[in-house]
Amino acid sequence: MPVGAEWGASTFYTGEAEEAQRPPRGVAHLERKSTSHPISSNKVQNKGNFLFNGRKGSQRRSVNVNKKREVHASVKDERLVEKRRDEMVRGAVSLFKQKGFHRTTTREIAKAAGFSIGTLYEYIRTKEDVLYLVCDSIYEQVRSQLQAMDTEQGTLVSLKLGIDHYFRVMDNLQDEVLVMYQEAKSLTKDALPYVLEKELEMVGMFETLIKRCCENGELELDEDRIHLLAQNIFVQGQMWGFRRWALQKKYTLDQYIKIQTDLLFSGINGYLK
Repeated sequence: MPVGAEWGASTFYTGEAEEAQRPPRGVAHLERKSTSHPISSNKVQNKGNFLFNGRKGSQRRSVNVNKKREVHASVKDERLVEKRRDEMVRGAVSLFKQKGFHRTTTREIAKAAGFSIGTLYEYIRTKEDVLYLVCDSIYEQVRSQLQAMDTEQGTLVSLKLGIDHYFRVMDNLQDEVLVMYQEAKSLTKDALPYVLEKELEMVGMFETLIKRCCENGELELDEDRIHLLAQNIFVQGQMWGFRRWALQKKYTLDQYIKIQTDLLFSGINGYLK
């Protein structure tokens, strides 16, 4: 999802949230003396580094973009941690949509999740942890639902079906997508590269779909056009959510999918074999 230009992507404003200045770091942080317990993720096979300027002068350091950021918890039962964090994410999405990340307090997140502020801090350390969990949860939901696409068939029909499926996933998750567009810029620098990499992995699914069409002789596109077409599909699906205040007054979801698919295929008509 888009973040600031510092990270090489565009920031979209939806008209549904106001900008707020970021408060000083460390506000509302509760220190806990109990033993912290890292909840790790599934291992990602592909390793990579993301370079960025450090805070001190021009020093540069590298971050493994595929390494899931650890959010520490003082609770050792991983199933309970997952359950509580799911409840936390659902409450936070609603609050971030209504008030924005910076205006939302951890106490409000705890209340929306159905437990006390003390319980909240057994599962996270800072409010930024909650935002990271929200973003990671959204990407995991999208990724798992996109796995139903047939990326290997390599026909124009399978490409159209993939676009249709993706747009419907975006419709199901439009509140979450809206929050991502509003708030991803507030992710910490150690979390942001990982989140951006997850987006590129999903764009890569459409690159694979398009490449298979080229390999099967149904399209003739070079690497640059394949990548840009995949990016266009990805953003147009998200647009159904972050431009819904305009689009959903004029189109049904089926109409939107049909027209956008027609426009995409008319754009590549000259590259059909």
